[in-house]
Amino acid sequence: MRRSTLANGFAWAAGMLVSHAVLALALPEAIPETPAVWRQRFEAEVDHRLEVPPANQQWYILQLQKALTEAGRDTPGAQSHVLVDRGEHVQAAMVIVRMPAGTWHWLGATAVSTGKIGKFEHFLTPLGVFAHSLDNPDFRSLGTYNKNHIRGYGVRGTRVFDFGWQVAERGWGEGGTSKMRLQMHATDPRLLEPRLGRVASEGCIRIPASLNVFLDGHGILDADYEAAEASGQRLWVLKRDRRTIPWPGRNLVIIDSQTPGRPRWSPLPGKRVTP
Repeated sequence: MRRSTLANGFAWAAGMLVSHAVLALALPEAIPETPAVWRQRFEAEVDHRLEVPPANQQWYILQLQKALTEAGRDTPGAQSHVLVDRGEHVQAAMVIVRMPAGTWHWLGATAVSTGKIGKFEHFLTPLGVFAHSLDNPDFRSLGTYNKNHIRGYGVRGTRVFDFGWQVAERGWGEGGTSKMRLQMHATDPRLLEPRLGRVASEGCIRIPASLNVFLDGHGILDADYEAAEASGQRLWVLKRDRRTIPWPGRNLVIIDSQTPGRPRWSPLPGKRVTP
């Protein structure tokens, strides 16, 4: 009996070793969280993408650094940023990550629409660095139609990123400045999203629904929101199934490159083949 028991024990152990070896071969290794991996995710998940040449990427990274420094917001540590170029001939949003070592990495860019002046209550989208904080809580679109039968915030459930009341240049009457509510949000998928790439909004930043989902689901600008949840708060606007980027940030940066003509990498809507 003892020999039989030992033999059975050895057989069981050998079987377990084989099973674990087979399981190890069957399970893929964990993919390291690197900017390169997140760039691939951006390419896979976001449409209306713009293929910005490396030299232009570096120029925009320098402009981002400059804006953060001038605003006193160039804080150390790894974090993600959204940079918007409101230039009339560009109209683009870029997602850029700074790593712990201080290196900057480009994840991708998409076409957007910013403020079109010339109409009543239309503002020129303000320039500067704007914090995405709990001082101005986000909310989600109800997907309702306005009087023009347009879903201004996009389909139901898309997130409206709120940056509070900001001083902006009025685009009507005698000009001057006054306050507008600066938001970044999706737009009507049928009528307005195909037009992204032109100035068109009342001052907010219209983005593709896919970029909205990317920013929302991966917490790109949710550093303050994630910190609040970690401290015990439960924020209804955060998705329970989100997969947060390891380097969430809090800064939306808006610049104007004043590019005199359309760069080849940012063609007019309708002339762009959506990747």
